[in-house]
Amino acid sequence: MLDNSGKLFVYASTFTSRQKRLKSVSVAAEKMARLLKLSFEIKTFNEHFKPIYVYYKNGDEEPIPIYCSNDAQSDIQEVYSALRNMMFVLSFHPKHFALRHVRKEIIQFS
Repeated sequence: MLDNSGKLFVYASTFTSRQKRLKSVSVAAEKMARLLKLSFEIKTFNEHFKPIYVYYKNGDEEPIPIYCSNDAQSDIQEVYSALRNMMFVLSFHPKHFALRHVRKEIIQFS
């Protein structure tokens, strides 16, 4: 069951949605969300832009960008590692107290 510790969003252009790049990012973000018991959502926009972004949002706070894939194809493990590192750093921020409780899981699944 999901707790209230936040949500991971993947933002991409609808024109990017069929590319392997989006699949790598979304699979890695969803894997991270499951590990941390976060909600997960992919949001697409009907605009042309290349970057694919991953944001962490906690409650009513502003979303925090934690990953950006520009043009290069990254494999799932590379993206997951980058997300894990960013979530670990966020777990030390006082606003993200809920992440402190999952710090051990972030470290264990490296």
